[in-house]
Amino acid sequence: MATQLLFGLCAKGHAGYVQVVQGDSETLNPLEPMKKRVLILSASAGSGHVRAAQALEKVFRNDDRVEAVEHCDALQYTNKLFRDFYSKLYIQLVKSAPELLGWVYKGTDEPWKNDAARLRMDRLQARPLVRLVQKLQPHITICTHFMPAGIVGYLIQKRVLNAHLSIVVTDLDMHAMWLTRTFHRYFVALDETKAHMEVLGLPGDRVTVSGIPVDPVFSEPVDRRALRISLGLDPDKPTMLFSAGAFGVSPAEFVCSRLQHVRQPIQTVVICGHSEEALHRTLAVVGNDPNFHVLGYTDRMHDYMRVADLFIGKPGGLTTAETLACGLPMVIISPIPGQEERNSDHLLEEGVAVKCNELTTIDYKISHLLDGPERLRTMRENALRLGHPHAARTIANTLLSEHIAPHRVDAAEKKAIAGMAAGEVN
Repeated sequence: MATQLLFGLCAKGHAGYVQVVQGDSETLNPLEPMKKRVLILSASAGSGHVRAAQALEKVFRNDDRVEAVEHCDALQYTNKLFRDFYSKLYIQLVKSAPELLGWVYKGTDEPWKNDAARLRMDRLQARPLVRLVQKLQPHITICTHFMPAGIVGYLIQKRVLNAHLSIVVTDLDMHAMWLTRTFHRYFVALDETKAHMEVLGLPGDRVTVSGIPVDPVFSEPVDRRALRISLGLDPDKPTMLFSAGAFGVSPAEFVCSRLQHVRQPIQTVVICGHSEEALHRTLAVVGNDPNFHVLGYTDRMHDYMRVADLFIGKPGGLTTAETLACGLPMVIISPIPGQEERNSDHLLEEGVAVKCNELTTIDYKISHLLDGPERLRTMRENALRLGHPHAARTIANTLLSEHIAPHRVDAAEKKAIAGMAAGEVN
């Protein structure tokens, strides 16, 4: 078919662009500089998806190429039952049945498994989200959770939305539920993850290894000694940072009781998150021990990470990205089966972390690390090598300079991806 040039608006508010249509593909070519409207969609199923979105929001808001930025929690544009299913049920399962989460993770890690039914349900429950996206008419839409990504991809596929859709995967591995049939670009954490996607059959030039976006403050230089003093810490004593999780989902009091048995003199900062219960239980164990600094929620986690020598906690996607950005080695405890176990595998393989299969060994593991400062130094170097403190800026620069047509996964490609994931030889 001969190339046709259609001048005018490609979509509401997309003035200043020519749409080039050739066959079944189209591209957007800039005629003149234009500031972009950016919509970032997260989901409050855990805290990581939201934190990644907030990091992106901060970077885009400080970019002169951006007209406006909106960050929305997609679950707030659904009904209460659906919202509770995604958020409250997840937290409850983390607390009481993590093995079930692992079973669900593994059972659904199959490309396109029930994706049509899931998309229909998501669209039905998220009609206010659909209306919001259509009202805002963003030039760039970024999703840090797979639920809104599927909805936005569907709107683009149906040609009721003309926006660039990028999907930011917030774990080191990519679960099959992150796949969507229409997209422009994926941002992932590891070269290995990109290699996996390419072998599945996704176009490698649509996958950028950016790292998981973290707040730009994690990349700022710091005087560790002065910062320790300002935080009320001994500047010369090895410092442990123990996170009980954003919702206090951790055996905090038992871990603290074991930390009292570390052979070397240490100080420990304990962050109990939003859980008053975890805070009170922990204080009951450590009492007035001056070597423990027990806090609830804090907005200075970046400062504590930058002064710590070891991080103790669960390897959630954003927590992992933040520790890597700080060059902070990890002592992994109680990873959630599924994505956190996979994150653990990568961290152990890269020499960034040790893992306590039994919490009773945590004091032994830490004492052993402190006995070998060379190993701890190597772990810190490995963390810095693996980290991407500027991931949010990488994503923003890529998207604000990119003009490409959406990639649509057709039936043949869909079948090939499913076959390759199942280990079939094409």
